[in-house]
Amino acid sequence: MGQRILVTGGAGLIGSHLVAALVDRGHEVRVLDLLVPQVHGDDGATAVRRRDVETVVGDVDDPDTVSRALAGVEAVFHQAAEVVVGQSMYEIDRYVGANSYGTAVLLREVVGRRDEIRKLVVASSMSIYGEGAYTCARCGVASPRTRPNDQVRARRWEVVCPQCGDALSPVPTPESKPLFPASVYAITKQDQEQLCLTVGRAYGIPTVALRYFNVYGDGQALSNPYTGVCAIFSARLLNGQPPLVFEDGRQSRDFVHVSDIVQANLLALDRDVDAPTGINIGTGVPTSVLEVADLLAEGLSVDLGPQIVGRYREGDVRHCFADISLARDALGFEPKVTLKEGIPELLAWVREQSAADGTPDALAELAHRRLVW
Repeated sequence: MGQRILVTGGAGLIGSHLVAALVDRGHEVRVLDLLVPQVHGDDGATAVRRRDVETVVGDVDDPDTVSRALAGVEAVFHQAAEVVVGQSMYEIDRYVGANSYGTAVLLREVVGRRDEIRKLVVASSMSIYGEGAYTCARCGVASPRTRPNDQVRARRWEVVCPQCGDALSPVPTPESKPLFPASVYAITKQDQEQLCLTVGRAYGIPTVALRYFNVYGDGQALSNPYTGVCAIFSARLLNGQPPLVFEDGRQSRDFVHVSDIVQANLLALDRDVDAPTGINIGTGVPTSVLEVADLLAEGLSVDLGPQIVGRYREGDVRHCFADISLARDALGFEPKVTLKEGIPELLAWVREQSAADGTPDALAELAHRRLVW
């Protein structure tokens, strides 16, 4: 039997795919989304096209709007967030307001309906780790903080052991790794996760936090210069420009297809999950940023190699990819789409799009604020 479900941020990349999957499973879905022009364009109303989904346009930090959106709801997927690392470093109040305060407003209204709401699933992020997990040949497991300024200014990109100074080797990042968020965005995602888990536990509301790694897929905002790297690089290539790659391009990430993120959310809805921490949702496979740039250029048949910027962007980490053991055990999650399978699907959609290349302006803004050096 279908449930009445609210998806905050339901017009975004993940939210829209999740909404479609929930409707297909027979649930009655309501979307709450502010339809921010940076993500959805100036005519944000086109972002929600489904006639079988009720849409409430508004902000999660407005109690009246949230109360209206929660009316009659049995489960909540909290996907709404401002999601950009670099921009969060200078629009601090906007990010804290939307992510931290907005989650507090949502939770206050959820608590008031705690006898009706059967499940709360919140979108967390791998960014809360800061650097991923590493090992040192001499010292063993290492959990380094952000690379020192003098190191990255000297263009020594790899992370070194905080004890002995030797080079570290990246390993899959487990949920037990200490959290060292390196940006305002990451701090607010940690807020979202811990607020939801703490309040859910206190009031007996079953709550699951999913720590997404680097999500990609069709529907990403190509003209948003602050979105995911696959979309940013695609927009550059569509405009006949090479992807701009920071540092030396050998930094690695765990790229997870949006359909696997949806899979994890559906499992979290259906299963009784006893996890007092966030759960990693990724593939467990590290891929360098250079490799992604090459895959996209090859897939679009564009003879443009990436341009290595050789600069450091504040808030960036060197390596982080997921240990998904807990997701397997707690959710029965298994990623189904490899990057080499997902990129062609993404590019089939990209070829039908037009995109403005906002990368130069975004880079200039960060440089003006001394957040790139």
